[in-house]
Amino acid sequence: MEHIDVAVIGGGQSGLAAAHSLRALGLTPVVLEASEQAAGSWPGYYDSLTLFSPAAHSSLPGMPFGGDPARYPHRDEVVAYLLRHADRLDADIRTRTRVREVRAADEGFTLSLADGERVSARAVVAASGTFGRPHRPGLPGLDSFAGKVLHAADHRSPEPYAGQRVVVVGAGNSAVQIAAELAEKARVTLASRHPVRFARQCTFGRDLHWWLTRTGLDVLPVGHFLNAPPRQPVIDDGRYRASIAANAPDQRPLFTGVDGAKVTWADGSTEEVDTVLLATGYRPDLSYLAPLGALDAHGHPRHHEGMSLTHRGLAYVGLEWQRSLSSNSLRGVGRDAARTARRIAAHLAREHEAGPGAGGPLRG
Repeated sequence: MEHIDVAVIGGGQSGLAAAHSLRALGLTPVVLEASEQAAGSWPGYYDSLTLFSPAAHSSLPGMPFGGDPARYPHRDEVVAYLLRHADRLDADIRTRTRVREVRAADEGFTLSLADGERVSARAVVAASGTFGRPHRPGLPGLDSFAGKVLHAADHRSPEPYAGQRVVVVGAGNSAVQIAAELAEKARVTLASRHPVRFARQCTFGRDLHWWLTRTGLDVLPVGHFLNAPPRQPVIDDGRYRASIAANAPDQRPLFTGVDGAKVTWADGSTEEVDTVLLATGYRPDLSYLAPLGALDAHGHPRHHEGMSLTHRGLAYVGLEWQRSLSSNSLRGVGRDAARTARRIAAHLAREHEAGPGAGGPLRG
């Protein structure tokens, strides 16, 4: 069985940022990426996806995004950037290498791979993102819907929906972006439990992310929020508000029931719908950690600021609100990765002094 320093599970933006930070501290990470290239989930997103942060605020540590710093890169530009970053990164990146499960061992962890091989690692960084686990909420009657039910993860372009009656469920950036695009080809309603909240993309000639950085809100620790992290608004340059104002798409409260292909709206009216598209987000894709007991009943990691609360030597990078608003974004994941790498390095140093067994489950 091969023995390695640190296994980084996931080769997208979070895994690359983690590997860069670990290399900077003299460690030897091995990045295990399930897909065919070190670009994570980005190649699977819908064709028109465009970043809401400009290139100047969309770089990983070690390499600027390049090009016009004020532009908003589209999906394919991000894929190309991540591949360039991976090529320049002095790390062992193994694509088509899916981790099936992770178990505790005397000297760290044992990783079982999809091809039947096993790898021993002194530490593990889970950086596998969320795209592999789309969130499909239990909506009233949707299980019996006679039309198509898709998730944003299944969506690529508006052409297949031409002429259809479509309901997009959600109130976030992707929901609004997809609904507005589909409305050019189909009759679309944006339905959600909460009204869409908008934030101006530019204020006084400066992009929102410039203001977030300048004020420190981008890195404000999640603990500063008294209850739960706030719902993030839809970042808009005016186009999306104009689209909704023109009823393309129209906006309504979430439907209250489904009967065959008909949905019932909150006002009691009914109509036939061809497709319901769920733009309802994602959840951490961490099922491979289930054998460790590192996840709660909902599959969420038990952690504090990215460090496991169940196992020494287990850490996370790229979780939503891991430490701050920007934790799972290109602009912010590098900060969390550097912090996590320092803690992993300190753990491995202590483990070396303490001897075998120091990386096992936490007790007490």
